[in-house]
Formats: sequence, C-alpha cells, structure tokens
Amino acid sequence: EPPPEPGSTPGAPKVYLETYGCQMNVSDTEIVWAILQKNGYARTKELGEADVVLLVTCSVREKAEQAIWNRLQHLKALKARRPQARAPLRVGILGCMAERLKEEILHREKLINVVAGPDAYRDLPRLLAVAESGQQAANVLLSLDETYADILPVQTSAGGTTAFVSIMRGCDNMCSYCIVPFTRGRERSRPIASILQEVRMLSDQGVKEVTLLGQNVNSFRDLSEVQFQSVAAPGLSRGFSTVYKAKAGGLRFSHLLDQVSRIDPEMRIRFTSPHPKDFPDEASVLQLIQERHNICKQLHLPAQSGSTRVLEAMRRGYTREAYLELVHHVRDSIPGVSLSSDFIAGFCGETEEDHLQTVSLLREVRYNVGFLFAYSMRQKTRAHHRLQDDVPADVKKRRLEQLIATFREEAARANAALVGQAQLVLVEGPSKRSASELCGRNDGNIKVIFPDTELEDAAEPGAPGRAQPGDYVMVKVTSASSQTLRGVPLCRTTLSRAAASH
Repeated sequence: EPPPEPGSTPGAPKVYLETYGCQMNVSDTEIVWAILQKNGYARTKELGEADVVLLVTCSVREKAEQAIWNRLQHLKALKARRPQARAPLRVGILGCMAERLKEEILHREKLINVVAGPDAYRDLPRLLAVAESGQQAANVLLSLDETYADILPVQTSAGGTTAFVSIMRGCDNMCSYCIVPFTRGRERSRPIASILQEVRMLSDQGVKEVTLLGQNVNSFRDLSEVQFQSVAAPGLSRGFSTVYKAKAGGLRFSHLLDQVSRIDPEMRIRFTSPHPKDFPDEASVLQLIQERHNICKQLHLPAQSGSTRVLEAMRRGYTREAYLELVHHVRDSIPGVSLSSDFIAGFCGETEEDHLQTVSLLREVRYNVGFLFAYSMRQKTRAHHRLQDDVPADVKKRRLEQLIATFREEAARANAALVGQAQLVLVEGPSKRSASELCGRNDGNIKVIFPDTELEDAAEPGAPGRAQPGDYVMVKVTSASSQTLRGVPLCRTTLSRAAASH
C-alpha cells in the first residue's frame, strides 16, 4: 500500500483529472486541483481508483469536442462496472465545452453529474456535494473579474523544470472564427502582485522556466493599483485596428514582463499568446526581450492567414502588409528571434488564390514553430451568423497538408542554419526515444537532443557530472530537422554565465 499523498486524509474521495486542449487548460487543471485539495480531496493517477473524474475540456475545434464524447462512452462502461459497495462514480465536464454545451451535456449524457465553466471552479466543492445526493449540478456563469488570483496553483507539470503562470483570462478580440470570447468570457487581468508572488514561489521551488499565459497577453492591464488607473491607453501597432475601444489605465504588459524577469536571473521567461496588434511602435516589450538575457528571444505571432481578404473576414484587424511590416520590425529589434505562428486552412470564402497567399507568407517569414489546423465552424461565432462554411472538407484537408509541408520545409531550413552553432539548452529530462539521450529546449523553444554523458561544469572544471533536469547545457548543433536539433554537449553552465560570454 503506497503512502497517502501529502495533505490527503485517509478515506478522502479521490479525484482523477484529465486535461484536453490548450495550455490555459493545463493551468486551469492546477487551479482546480488546488481548490479540491483544500476541500479534502485526494488525487489519483489511476482511473480505476477514482471517486470523481473531471475532464477539463476544449471547444476550439469540432475534433476536440468529439474526443470528449468518445471518452464519455468509456467512462459510462467504467461507471456500470463499479461495485455496488462503492459510492457511485461522479463525472464532471469542466472548461470551454461545459460553457458552450451545458444543456446538451446534461440531457445527452445522464452519466454527467457536474458541469462547470471556466469561471466556476471555486464552486466545485459545492457542485460535487450536490452531485453526491444524486442530482446533476451545473454552474457556467462567466465572470467579469474572476482571475483566481489568490489561488496558488499546485504545479503538476513535467519534472518541475518548467511551469505556466496564468496572467489573464478571457478575450475581447472577437475574431470571427473564434469561440474563446464565448466560452471564456471577457478579458480581465490578474493583479501583478499575485503573479510576482507565484513566480517567486516557483523560483524557490527550482523551476527554471516560466511561461506567462493568456489568450491575449500583451493587452494585459492590471487596474488593482489605484495610482495607475489614469495612464493613457496604449497605441496599436501601425496598420492595425480593433473592434473594441482601447482602454485607458492600468499597469501594462511591458511593466509586468520587466518585473517578472527581475525575479530570478537563472529563470527563463516566455509568454503566449500575444496579438500582433498589441506590439505598438514604441515597442517597450520588444526592447525588453532584446535587453534581458532571461527573456527568451522567441515570439508567437499568430497570423491565421496570408490573405488580406481572408484576414478581413476573420476580423483580425490587420492586412498582410501590416503583419509583414511587424515581422520585419521584430526581426530588426531582436536579432536572431525565433518566430512561431498559428494558421487556419479553409476559412469561409477562402479561394485557391487566398490559400496560395498563405503558402507564400509561410515561405517569406520562415517560422521555427507552427500550429496549423483546418477550419472548423463554431456556433455563436460571428462566422456562424454571417458567413458560409463553403470550403469542402477534402479541399480543407489538401490545403492544410500543403501548408504543413511548406511550414516544415522552411522550418527545416531555419533550423539547418543553426548547425555548427552552440546553443544553450535547458534540460527537461531523458529523450522520449532513448534513455541514453537527454532532451531540452533552446532559447528559441526548439527541441534539442544530445547524448547523456559526463560533462565539465563551466564554473568548476575538473568536477565532471551528468546533467540533470533544470540544468543549462551548452550544446553544439550537429544536425537539424524541421522539429528538432541534435548535438554534442560541451559543458554545464548557467543562464547568466552564458549570457555574459555572448
């Protein structure tokens, strides 16, 4: 019999959590667990032991929702096989799908006991108690101010080397294809003080990389400190527009980034996802990335399409030209920056010509990392009300495959340029394919694989040892593909030392 989890009482109900979708959901899972832990639940990694199964769901694409409906069939069988002597298994749907499909979930699946939207996690203990009495319980109220600022998430991510810190919730952009404003509600930012407290705690725990998370991180605005409430609204990047009015007041993202990067010089800072419109010309954010050795020279610049006509239909607020101008500005400001992006193939009304514009944007920018998907119409969105999902499925599939092939060719070229160079790698753990190799990421967030051998330490030569997760290792790149770099390790070092020698 293994010892009980710390903080759990014998006989405490056991909860099994399963996460689908984006990094925000990974972060939300940690918030949910923090709340349940405080309320006397224990956590299990074994589905068979669970008294409560909670699925943190995603609604961004049809496929994501289908995965959940399929999973429920499996849980139905599990519920049916449960011995009479045990209390009935309680099953809950949390997150975006709960928000989008509350009624349908409750009616279609009698096995569902609890439905909780992204702003209702504090209510989970009550909902689960109601469910215990055999009733279905739901709360999908979206909030204008819930940020879970006072709940310190219980870190569950891999090996404790990297962590995600949620800095804001919701989104006001209303891109016509996107369900997020409807499932996660309006944009609100967490007070800077609580974010800094969480990052300090992670630093004390030895976490070496923090990613600041939000649907739209660079429109961050902390209004909790009265003296900053009258600051003027920021400008937009040149050639960009929004459907909502920029709001005045508050501490901005550049202030947060500045403060977070000062906490621990050995901790890498990343952030995602920004919106291209929120990199105004004075570019204090770009300047910080360039100046601070621990803010990664990596930017996610979601383009979605390379055609101005499609971008307008998507309500992205920029033309192809404005986007490219921003890319050039970013590359001038941050030499060697690594760029990633999102693309949608086959949006409403996309012609072959529009599609080829996206192919050419992929060639022109040459991203290091890409997230590419076929368009999936979502109810409630503007596209659902106003546009026709008129690109046939087989055409979407072909276009997506062409985009992926183009992206891979260009990424392979970008990565090949790094062969022969030394890259600083934060070790995450053993490589998935081989126990004799280690895997980590470079500053540009590209995966680097290298042999696990005895290494000298730059600070104390003559004391060789093996690199551990959380160590920084200088690796000389010997080969590259579109997804990964391989190399030979040179020495263990620190982030500050590596920056100083550059």
